[in-house]
Amino acid sequence: MPKTLSWLPELSRDGAPLYLAVADALAADVGSGRLPGGTRLPSQRALADALGVDFTTISRAYNEARDRGLIEGRPGQGTFVRGAVAAARRASPGGGVDMSMNLPPLFDDAAVASRMWREIGAIEQDGGLPLLLRYQEAGGSMADRAAGANWLAGRIGTVDPARVLVAAGVQGALSAILGTIAAPGDAICVEQLTYPGMRALAAFSGVRLLPVAMDKHGLVPEALEDICRIDKPKALYCMPTIHNPTTITMPPARRVALVEVARRHGLPIIEDDAYGMLPTDGAPTLARLAPELTYYIGGIAKTLSPALRIAYLVAPDLRAALRLTGGIRATTLMASPLSTAIATRWIQGGTAQAVLHAIRTAAAERRRVTRSLLPQALLDDAGFHAWLPLPLPGRWQRGPFVAGLRNAGIGVVPSDAFAVGEPVEAVRLGLGSAPTLGDLEQSLVIIADLLEQPAGLANMVI
Repeated sequence: MPKTLSWLPELSRDGAPLYLAVADALAADVGSGRLPGGTRLPSQRALADALGVDFTTISRAYNEARDRGLIEGRPGQGTFVRGAVAAARRASPGGGVDMSMNLPPLFDDAAVASRMWREIGAIEQDGGLPLLLRYQEAGGSMADRAAGANWLAGRIGTVDPARVLVAAGVQGALSAILGTIAAPGDAICVEQLTYPGMRALAAFSGVRLLPVAMDKHGLVPEALEDICRIDKPKALYCMPTIHNPTTITMPPARRVALVEVARRHGLPIIEDDAYGMLPTDGAPTLARLAPELTYYIGGIAKTLSPALRIAYLVAPDLRAALRLTGGIRATTLMASPLSTAIATRWIQGGTAQAVLHAIRTAAAERRRVTRSLLPQALLDDAGFHAWLPLPLPGRWQRGPFVAGLRNAGIGVVPSDAFAVGEPVEAVRLGLGSAPTLGDLEQSLVIIADLLEQPAGLANMVI
């Protein structure tokens, strides 16, 4: 290695374009600490000569690394390492973070991050211009649907890819389902605390939501039975695994009882399994217990990438799949072809499993910190959001508590956003939205301190 060079990459030989291999090597060395922040990199010409490649290749590599936030140019001085990815993340002003969005945590595995970007870059070679300048099939190509079936196999078993549709996120999938099974004025059963997106969609489409009582094990089958006898709902929408917002995972016996009620009344089930890939084991999905009744939605926003806006929708049979394809065509036309191509490539090449493992690892650290600082919060053993009841009479109610946290720069979501009926005194905390573990810890300390204060002290009006 020439002495004049501060860095010479060890390039991967896995067939990736050379400029991406250089950018990936740079990312790996930054992540490992081999290239600390402030290191001056070789000039593009010097590095090209040392590697025996053309100048354009190194120019593209540096541009790619700059786009990833790894390096920065300083006029008249050269190109410098910005530091590890985590160091470049910005915390919110005032020390708090907005925990209202439920996002997967950022992870610090530079190798996995580089692999994600490398696979995205490789799509340029495989997809070509038609991927960007042509419409794709509503519901996805058969190759994309097969990738979805493969990704979901651990949750729902082997399914015919013809029953799997690619939708524009969970919201796109729900829109297609409601459009095919319900009309304005019809009723859909939901848990008494349910996904805000379902509430918004029902309000937009004129569908009535009927709240079903919940207990510590989730939705109560007997309460569903009573509603089915009286109101004749068109379907049940529920989230049995890591329920949003309460974090409840329905035990196996409760799932069996729920399916028995649905079968007695011929009630279709819409199973939202947004967090289902996070546990490494667990209770069987409703789609496994009652495949003939269940519209299963396996979104990837919580387990791979919210930015892709992709969800896999599994129909109960081929006829339903055809109707849902029409629903997708009528509402969103198609999922983004580029996002779909990225998801398919990640699944086929094993990158998706690597990302999922990295998210699980980061989420475990978030839960550890949360349990130590906020032991009264309810968490699932695999999720990354917490449900914080406010049960202290004479101390805090959700409105003043949310306002008090907002004054400290922390955003949380009160139960009103989820309630179909009377809200409860509780808030949801998104543990993954904090840029770093330290940012999360700082915010949780503020939350814990506020809980200990009398509510009147934080709401003094002059």
